[in-house]
Amino acid sequence: MKAQVKEIKEGLQHFHGSETIFQIPLLRTRYTNGLKYLAEAAECFWLITDTSAFAKTLMDKSYFITIDFKRLPKENQDYSGYEAEITYSDGNGNIYGKHGYRITDFPLDELRLFFVDNTLMLPSEY
Repeated sequence: MKAQVKEIKEGLQHFHGSETIFQIPLLRTRYTNGLKYLAEAAECFWLITDTSAFAKTLMDKSYFITIDFKRLPKENQDYSGYEAEITYSDGNGNIYGKHGYRITDFPLDELRLFFVDNTLMLPSEY
């Protein structure tokens, strides 16, 4: 597992801008090369679908949405019943929503994504 995490983190560092844009068929959300890599390497297409579905509902609140995945510390997991949570904000401390996940197989402990103009991307691709 640790080797996979290291490999994914190293892989994510190679994405700057994105020549190719992909699309989630049902939602019509666009996503970048970096997200495609992440979804395949970490087997987390659910993350792209979940975050884009919720971020789309926030497009009238902010043009720019920051999405933060964070695995909770063990004591918080016991207290809240959630293993991880995703926070949606404008990046300036205004939180628009949080979603808790009781169980997750996502290998990274934290990850930040941006949702801009109906496109999900890594911060380095913005």
